Amino acid sequence: MKQGLMTAMSSVSQQLLLLLFCYYSAAARAEAVCAEQPATPSSSSGPTVPLNHRYGPCSPAPSTVEPTMAELLRADQLRAKYVRRKFSGTDGLQPLDLTVPADLGLALGTLQYVITVGIGSPVVTQTMMIDTSGDVSWVHCRSPTGSTLFDPSKSTTYAPFSCSAAECTQLGNKGNGCSNSTCQYVIEYTNQPNNTGTYGSDTLMLSSSDTVENFQFGCRQDEAEVEDSMDGLMGLGGDVQSLVSQTEATYGKAYSYCLPPTNATSGFLTLGGPNDTSGFLSTPMIRWEQVPTFHGVLLQDIVVNGTQLNIPPSAFAAGSLVSSGAYITRLPPAAYTALKTAFKASMTQYKTMPARSILDTCFDFTGLELDSITVPDVALVFDGGAVVNLDRSGVVIGNCLAFAASTNPSGIPSVIGNVQQRTLEVLLNVGQSVVGFRPGAC
Repeated sequence: MKQGLMTAMSSVSQQLLLLLFCYYSAAARAEAVCAEQPATPSSSSGPTVPLNHRYGPCSPAPSTVEPTMAELLRADQLRAKYVRRKFSGTDGLQPLDLTVPADLGLALGTLQYVITVGIGSPVVTQTMMIDTSGDVSWVHCRSPTGSTLFDPSKSTTYAPFSCSAAECTQLGNKGNGCSNSTCQYVIEYTNQPNNTGTYGSDTLMLSSSDTVENFQFGCRQDEAEVEDSMDGLMGLGGDVQSLVSQTEATYGKAYSYCLPPTNATSGFLTLGGPNDTSGFLSTPMIRWEQVPTFHGVLLQDIVVNGTQLNIPPSAFAAGSLVSSGAYITRLPPAAYTALKTAFKASMTQYKTMPARSILDTCFDFTGLELDSITVPDVALVFDGGAVVNLDRSGVVIGNCLAFAASTNPSGIPSVIGNVQQRTLEVLLNVGQSVVGFRPGAC
């Protein structure tokens, strides 16, 4: 009996040792991958910050619960509805639903990428999600998750805005009145308590040699439970509150980023336009005066395996938003039908499978190695003639074509999501009204 017990204990010990070995081996592999030479922009006059997937090993504070594909697609649907309501409301087609936030992706999990910066004096490290379709940046100042807490009372350079300050007035519908004579902001959610707190400024450290004095941001002070360990959000939209607008005098109103193709690789975010744009494929930028947050482009056609689909230009007339927070690209119905038809014609060697949520062009890859699957080349053709080849990771997700048909009414833009932007250095140069794409940047 005693011998049997000792044998069992020995077996358990061996299993524990094996688990520990596997854990530390995986951690070592992740550390090795993340220690490789980081991706960098082609050239830049401003600071560059590493950009990582929030659920990957390269993230300084990885999120603990990665959403499923179904959850991401459901969240993406809600974000697409927000865009539609935003444009519909200003066009008078239907009332604008102000209960859906500009940083909707945060609440719903479609914001996938993070940067690490420092805020305050002394500096407190903050891991923040980025959103090119959000303007107001904010950090947690009361943290139920155990993430690095920014305490404004301990920063010698923090200053809340008064209620009469211009910075408070410019918040518009994101303003939330006054509390103790200080400016308050609010971002409203439909599925969780509002994001509220004090709007103020402090020193932002992007690198050891690059700081932004009097950086404006929200200090979130509500008691809501937060789903993961992210410290906040960095808004990169086109309105006056965004980081890009605030640093315009220093770096110009331009920035670029590269979204890595996998969770275990890194990209970058850089402020300022590149010194050399010869490697970029460029197209005119579209802006919407009634919705200044968004940056857009005009698609003209799609190419599959070298064959242009000759989609009528009228299909793309409303333009397309370029968004790091949207998940997949949504095409006007005529364009999506043409793409789906051409794509399926090049995938006849694979059995088709039922749709996965809004992804309706799916295939059976059971038992196949990833490298053995042949996926057609897909390129997007933009106004001005730029032909941008998508990385394989931007064409298929799981076992489905990573595009869907937009349900927007005529006149409302479609969306180019973050899946299709993978490995591209995406340049948003507002000052020159240009969007650029540099393939294979990360």
